Amino acid sequence: MAEPVLLRNVGVPDSHKIEVYMQRGGYQALRKALKEFQPAGLVDLVKRSGLRGRGGAGFPAGVKWSFLPKGVYPRYLVCNADEGEPGTFKDRVLIEHDPHGLIEGIIISCYACEVNTAFIYIRGEYEFGARRLEQAVQEAYEHGFLGKNILGSGFNLDLIVHRGAGAYICGEETGLLTSLEGDRGHPKLKPPFPASEGLYRKPTVINNVETLFNVPFIVERGAEWYTSMGTEKSPGIKLFCISGHVNKPGVYELPLATPLRTLIYDYAGGPLEGKPIKAIIPGGSSTPMITPEHLDVPLDYESLAAIGTMLGSGAVIVIGEGTCIVRTVERLAEFYRHESCGKCIPCREGTDWLYKILHRIEHGAGREEDLPLLLDICNNIGGKSFCPLGDAALGPVRSSIAHFRDEYLQHIREKRCPFQD
Repeated sequence: MAEPVLLRNVGVPDSHKIEVYMQRGGYQALRKALKEFQPAGLVDLVKRSGLRGRGGAGFPAGVKWSFLPKGVYPRYLVCNADEGEPGTFKDRVLIEHDPHGLIEGIIISCYACEVNTAFIYIRGEYEFGARRLEQAVQEAYEHGFLGKNILGSGFNLDLIVHRGAGAYICGEETGLLTSLEGDRGHPKLKPPFPASEGLYRKPTVINNVETLFNVPFIVERGAEWYTSMGTEKSPGIKLFCISGHVNKPGVYELPLATPLRTLIYDYAGGPLEGKPIKAIIPGGSSTPMITPEHLDVPLDYESLAAIGTMLGSGAVIVIGEGTCIVRTVERLAEFYRHESCGKCIPCREGTDWLYKILHRIEHGAGREEDLPLLLDICNNIGGKSFCPLGDAALGPVRSSIAHFRDEYLQHIREKRCPFQD
């Protein structure tokens, strides 16, 4: 993109301070929203923009807002800043460099949803980001953008920053709500869904940081501007965080449907040390890996689903030649085993066995029957765990066996990792 939108303030000196944010046009979209729109009109605007949730699921944000039952109050909005998916760091960049952009998006969204109390649930490891947010919230109160009678509109809003305790499971919306209520972060059974019975058993909207960050620009520039980018079903702009074996890892802002090859070669500087690409994880560690034959796939929800993977959070991890796929998948399996809350048997036992079997294959004790056993365990987890964490653990295992079965067999037959000296 010629001119950044979401990242427009990143790199600007003191961009986290309200004076700088306002000098660069900050809080003008809020003024416009309060002056020119009724809440229902804002919900309709976001619906027409086609904005989809940027946390991974990709559900249309305006549709989610419209699920709130009419006439039931109080209702809450929770910003999900528990960015725990390995490979994902886009929300962190927004929080640290442009916290007022997030706050403005939250205020407008709360006005649209008739919410008077909102929370930002930020992961425990983001200590610096949490301090930035707390400072920015205080500044917003001092300037009359939060509190009573915001900008003379009669709209009231209190915003609370809540720090999590460092659990991946709290990125799942019901686990997040349980933690926010003061209990251990275990997921809840759905239905009821949070829109009808969420925080404190009241109607609740839960949106990702990047999702809410888009809202002021849609208010300012219109739904037609947003739908002019991307595709009909995946409109707009997206932040992609790219890491792994590339020369310029980082966060890049691109229209949806930009080819994967463009992101890797034109923005991230191509493969590290010129080594050929071996595999790509396109949307965070839980999304099935793909191979270089898919480099020209457009980065949008439908195109990636068509080749058996997902856009997810937009976290692209590039894996170069010379990297052991079995070791990579073993490490991811270890992560999901550690982060399982233990509430349900398929996930608690299944993630443990996935790790143990992958560990023995990587360390020379594998058997050929371990490959069908791994897939059988995946089948016993998939769609049977209490929340999506169990399914998240399967993407790397299934896809790596599909694409790199010979590498697994080499480990097993040689009784060692061929990539170890």
